[in-house]
Amino acid sequence: MSDLFSSANEAAAGADEAPAAASGTEPAETAAPPNADDLSGVSALDPLAVRMRPRSIDEIVGQEHLTAPGSPLHQLAEARTGARAGATSVILWGPPGVGKTTIAHVISHSPNRKFVELSAITAGVKDVRQVIENARNDRELYQRTTVLFLDEIHRFSKAQQDALLPAVENRLVVLIAATTENPSFSVIAPLVSRSLVLTLKPLTDEGVAALIDRALESPRGLAGTFTLDDDARDYIVQVASGDGRRALTVLEAAAASARATSGSDETTAITRDQAAESANQAVVRYDRAGDQHYDVISAFIKSIRGSDPDAALHYLARMIVAGEDPRFIARRIVIAAAEDIGMADPQALPLAVAAQTAVERIGMPEGRIPLAEAVVYLACAPKSNASYTAIDAAIADVKAGKAGEVPLHLRDAHYPGAKALGHGAGYKYAHSYPHSVAAQDHLPETLAGAQYYTPTANGAEKGMAERLAAIARLRAGK
Repeated sequence: MSDLFSSANEAAAGADEAPAAASGTEPAETAAPPNADDLSGVSALDPLAVRMRPRSIDEIVGQEHLTAPGSPLHQLAEARTGARAGATSVILWGPPGVGKTTIAHVISHSPNRKFVELSAITAGVKDVRQVIENARNDRELYQRTTVLFLDEIHRFSKAQQDALLPAVENRLVVLIAATTENPSFSVIAPLVSRSLVLTLKPLTDEGVAALIDRALESPRGLAGTFTLDDDARDYIVQVASGDGRRALTVLEAAAASARATSGSDETTAITRDQAAESANQAVVRYDRAGDQHYDVISAFIKSIRGSDPDAALHYLARMIVAGEDPRFIARRIVIAAAEDIGMADPQALPLAVAAQTAVERIGMPEGRIPLAEAVVYLACAPKSNASYTAIDAAIADVKAGKAGEVPLHLRDAHYPGAKALGHGAGYKYAHSYPHSVAAQDHLPETLAGAQYYTPTANGAEKGMAERLAAIARLRAGK
């Protein structure tokens, strides 16, 4: 790989490194952002995705809803020291490879700003406090603003996030926090309320293709030393799945493969096969602890409920490929059987439980088969949520205080003295009566006539309404 990008390497060789601030001297202001083809600060040893990172807000691809002139992000990127506009901290929420780190770097290019980057994976409260203390000194001594980029803030505990609050509230730092998870769930509310939450979208296929073409031609990228046919471009776009960083990573690996195959320093064509060899498989956007986890399982359950076996199998496959715990999937299938199929097909629940047991006993990958069988059965089964809504209605009444006293004839009468209290008096043993139904009430008096279970006309519940009507007549003594 070291001889791959000779033109970029030669151009970058003379680039000056960013000077480090000497202790006790005033640090230099952050330089204005270079133009798109400026090779200053670029090393051919850097990954292609790093070399091609946009340097201005105008270079950012795929987030037009955030980068339009006059937008909050635009104001933040162009703010000057002392200006009120752009001083707000920001939480960038979006999937991997859509530009969260890039936006942070673009914002830091504004004059008189110091950029500090931390990762929540490796940093702790001590690191955060050190950054805040340095930021206080920079502001007092040099009137310079510190931009703190905190990647994967969702990995910080509540206590760690709390440590950021005073500095954010007093604007000692401009916090740019990046997360792949919904901030409403992963970031403490006080921090969210003090920040501007910006949602980044996965790149469109056109956006990914534009990044690829830019990297092929840019002096910071492959500098026109490679060509890419349409099939290869389409393949890279497909496996990138909206992730610009992955697209450039695959392109770089494919370029290395093509150069090694050709053995020539002349312009080299990258083929689809070389691109395919460089990408093991398409990225499945799924995080077992994040939004995609909840989105995919939600779509999975709703597809079963919607009687769409193909869609349900698709989401099942996504969870399996992403490494979701099959026991979690099995539990959700059992819940779906009880909640959405219910008494319309009483066999659904035992079948789901059997699938759960099978998965626990045989494990994966074979466990995918009983999971699939259960999913198909449930999706194709008649649906009823009558039992689900019935128990919720009964619980709501109890919570509302509509409990009442247990009727005397239904109370426990097995212990000495119970009969003297009237417990069990007048109880009618159902099996002693025709059809095993006795003419007596069972609900507390305050709930007389309450009806929680209303069967549907689906599947096995179809004749249930008539049966319940007949039982009601017998209980009324008619």
